[in-house]
Amino acid sequence: MIGRLRGRLVGREGAHVVIDCGGVGYEVTCSGFTLGALPPLDEEVTLRVFTHAQENKIALYGFFTAAERALFDLLITVKNVGPSSAMSILSGGHDPRGIAELIAREDTGGLTRIKGVGKKTAEMLVVELREKCEQLVLTWTASGESRVVAMPAGSRKARHPMLDEVLGALVGMGWKPAQAEAAMNDLTVGPGITLETLLRQALRAMPR
Repeated sequence: MIGRLRGRLVGREGAHVVIDCGGVGYEVTCSGFTLGALPPLDEEVTLRVFTHAQENKIALYGFFTAAERALFDLLITVKNVGPSSAMSILSGGHDPRGIAELIAREDTGGLTRIKGVGKKTAEMLVVELREKCEQLVLTWTASGESRVVAMPAGSRKARHPMLDEVLGALVGMGWKPAQAEAAMNDLTVGPGITLETLLRQALRAMPR
């Protein structure tokens, strides 16, 4: 299976690009997000690749960032969401972080505004991927890279470190510090509770 391609971008038509790797041209399908990040023709590019092998053909799907590839891998685990459908979702006007946040917030209305995502599919995405997307968002920066969750400036009250991490995650997802602080009032760190559970509880308390 091909997992990564590094070569010269020699062709581009619609959602398909051709990467020349040592004289061999690989045709790769990309999302709108990745297409917008590609360099000009004849320049070098590196894509993370998902190889979809079927009985009568092999298709390659390329991703410019690790974040987009990680989200794609989650999307295709959902019933009735294959590689092509997942690429349509990733081309729906949001970056990978924005799509993950919609799922994490259980925002089915926002998801149905993505072309090709109906109400049933949106509900399935939330039911099956909400917790996993919460975990992704916790570990991403705005650019999709790993980050260390930090407490926002001005919030110095002594409290459990897990609550500080939840607060930082909420602010990183775009809510105002005051809104995030308000959500902290209803959270309790008990024996065995996880960071993901606390974040889920906080997300349910946030304004939609």
